[in-house]
Amino acid sequence: MAGIDPAEEINELAGTLRSIQDVLDLDAMRKQIAELEQQVAAPDLWEDPDQAQRVTSKLSHLQGELNRVEGLARRLDDLSVLYELAAEEGDDDTRAEADKELESLKSDVGALEVRTLLSGEYDAREALVTINSQAGGVDAADWAEMLLRMYLRWAERKGYSTEVYDTSYAEEAGIKSATFTIKAPYAYGTLRGEHGTHRLVRISPFDNQGRRQTSFAGVDIVPVVEQTDHIDIVEDEIRVDVYRSSGPGGQGVNTTDSAVRITHLPSGIVVSCQNERSQLQNRATAMNVLQAKLLERKRQEEAAKMSELRGATTTSWGTQIRNYVLHPYQIVKDLRTGTEAGNPSAVLDGDLDEFIESEIRWMRRQESETA
Repeated sequence: MAGIDPAEEINELAGTLRSIQDVLDLDAMRKQIAELEQQVAAPDLWEDPDQAQRVTSKLSHLQGELNRVEGLARRLDDLSVLYELAAEEGDDDTRAEADKELESLKSDVGALEVRTLLSGEYDAREALVTINSQAGGVDAADWAEMLLRMYLRWAERKGYSTEVYDTSYAEEAGIKSATFTIKAPYAYGTLRGEHGTHRLVRISPFDNQGRRQTSFAGVDIVPVVEQTDHIDIVEDEIRVDVYRSSGPGGQGVNTTDSAVRITHLPSGIVVSCQNERSQLQNRATAMNVLQAKLLERKRQEEAAKMSELRGATTTSWGTQIRNYVLHPYQIVKDLRTGTEAGNPSAVLDGDLDEFIESEIRWMRRQESETA
């Protein structure tokens, strides 16, 4: 770090942190936490389990966010003291420790700064994720299942609750599709840049000649609907099919026809749910998924109209966005941001933050340019 004044860098980080605090409005955050704590203390909270989970999840998220900001402020103060101590005592070890903490703080403040970019209409929502296998046969089905695990592991690392609504298993291996929710505030805003086609290159474990195979899977991210959303679904415009849910290899899960598939005839959107034991519960969940898909479709149509009025060309995020190469070399590379990682195993185990943060910044730039 020769030639760089740590004091200047600390002052710059402190300025960035103050800007973040202004955007997040810590006083309003503390007030909201106090209100949510009162709701959590109410004896009748768990009479509505879904609402109770939303309240407790939001409280946990806000408390974590507040602790994160306040913790960074304390670390910056401590870092200044650490540098002063190293200078007074001429201690190279203490100086090295301070330099290491400075780099860590740069990364952590930068990650928090990304959170302030999540200001879209639906960014604060939970996320509904659908993964579909595409070209590549059995390898694509296996790849879709790998992506499912990757996102569930990412959520687990974050401490986010998830619920898998439906999994359609492929005949030989892997899955045809899966739909699940990530139940955390700002999950949609955080993950929406993951929407698109993900490409895998590897030696196929299903090819007895050991040839290299390229396979594709699509990831669809939409915001979870809320009571304030107005999405009318006419009963005459849907077809409801019931069937027996199944597991891998066609193995039966339920002995009754409790799984539900709903087809929205005007749009051709098909959703299904089989995670509940009751057909009524599965139908209700499938209707919520359909509403979320239609809400996103409406949002995209409105955005396309606005772009047309501006005379601007829209940037599609529904195309190939990222390559995962396991052979002949190992790399994961995002085609939009240029972000790379040389350890695909870690990425596939849920280590996605670097990619997610860079794509949030990229999307904000794209939106600013077309605004």
